[in-house]
Amino acid sequence: MVTRGDVAAWVAAYRRAWESNAPDDIAAAFSEGASYFPSPADPPWVGRDEIVAGWQAHRDDPGSTTFEWSVVAVEEDTAVIRGVSTYPTTVYDNLWIVRLGADGRATEFTEFWVDRNAPTWA
Repeated sequence: MVTRGDVAAWVAAYRRAWESNAPDDIAAAFSEGASYFPSPADPPWVGRDEIVAGWQAHRDDPGSTTFEWSVVAVEEDTAVIRGVSTYPTTVYDNLWIVRLGADGRATEFTEFWVDRNAPTWA
């Protein structure tokens, strides 16, 4: 059973990877056979090597973002996290679905994001 503390520890690991872009930090957040969906419609990056490669191809410069987050729900091994990612010129609203293994690493991660500057319904 995943706890909110487990989720906080995982988000801290993810954020450490986000800030460092170090392959070891990225790999530390994900189980060996994990699936990372960069958006719900994209095919996943599967396995640590592919996750590290995908991350490196889309990396952010260290120190270029701030991230605020809160847990929306936790059920069994799955957490839903709401976040706000602030970049120098863009703010994104995020919703993450994270499935955690017994070792605290993500076995599945799906990222939903919306650019606040993008056109919306009128």
